[in-house]
Amino acid sequence: MTDRRRFLAAGCALAALPLPAAPQEYPSRPVRVVNPYAPGGSSDPALRPVTTRLQQLYGQNFLIENRGGAGTNIGNEVVARAKPDGHTLLMGTSSLAINPTLYRSLSYDPVRDLQPITLLTNIPNALAVNASLPVRTVAELIRYAREQPGRLNYGSSGVGGTNHLGMELLKSQAGIDIVHVPYKGGGPALIGLLGNEVQVMLSPITAFLQHEQSGRLRLLGVASPRRVAGVDAPTVAEAAGLPGYESGVWMAVFAPAGTPRSIVDRLAVDVDRLLRQPDLIAEYERVFFVPGGGSPEDLARLLREDTDRLGRLIRALGLAGSEGARG
Repeated sequence: MTDRRRFLAAGCALAALPLPAAPQEYPSRPVRVVNPYAPGGSSDPALRPVTTRLQQLYGQNFLIENRGGAGTNIGNEVVARAKPDGHTLLMGTSSLAINPTLYRSLSYDPVRDLQPITLLTNIPNALAVNASLPVRTVAELIRYAREQPGRLNYGSSGVGGTNHLGMELLKSQAGIDIVHVPYKGGGPALIGLLGNEVQVMLSPITAFLQHEQSGRLRLLGVASPRRVAGVDAPTVAEAAGLPGYESGVWMAVFAPAGTPRSIVDRLAVDVDRLLRQPDLIAEYERVFFVPGGGSPEDLARLLREDTDRLGRLIRALGLAGSEGARG
């Protein structure tokens, strides 16, 4: 069973349960939702539709607080150290599975210090090139890179991001040499791609569509297990003949460890139900997000599995501990 089907099955099971008992006063005041990224990225359209609906459901404000920096560690630690009463939540991402191996030390432990609630979305990455590059398919890009090793550059949002790890995985599987140029965020990396400072980039699909339509970029493929509705591009795996190749980022809701189980279960059920509302699904699908859902146990399993899977990749790339002790 795929992760997506597993989460859908879990969501249906959750929906059939009566709403778990929770303290009648919860939430008794505005809820702070920490977003560990700067404003303006793909995290905004993932989080805001859910917080808006939670406000309507609970009659309290759900206030998004952007606390970007240090590879999401600043925002993650804020929540890990917060009072576990349900009034501080985290929009955690795949970085929670990456950072324990990438950073030499962290001041928090994602498994010990955070309580999983439910998955919000999976966001597939896409592979794009500057339009001046004479390639129109993934296969042509691989052939070009093999013929001219080290000539092409690719941009990323920084060392250890999913777009960095995804490109390194592609390089390894395809046997090509493209030089990594890390930027301080996805926005600057995209500017670098548009300006031809770098020629290749892996990023969420929405980052590329406007510029593809204007003819400045060329979208070659999506790094998801299957094609994405509304995107006229094959998967990288099928286009390059690389079975199993996949790259993306997940976003999910966490609370501080020790948050009462009644609150955790109530939030999990309510967010899961929201994620299956047709209007929210349509809102997500407009930006090519795959709605999540599922139980706290499902999210805990995803975190454990990705920590193991991505940790192996980071170690194989020689990046383990490469980010020092900035956490």
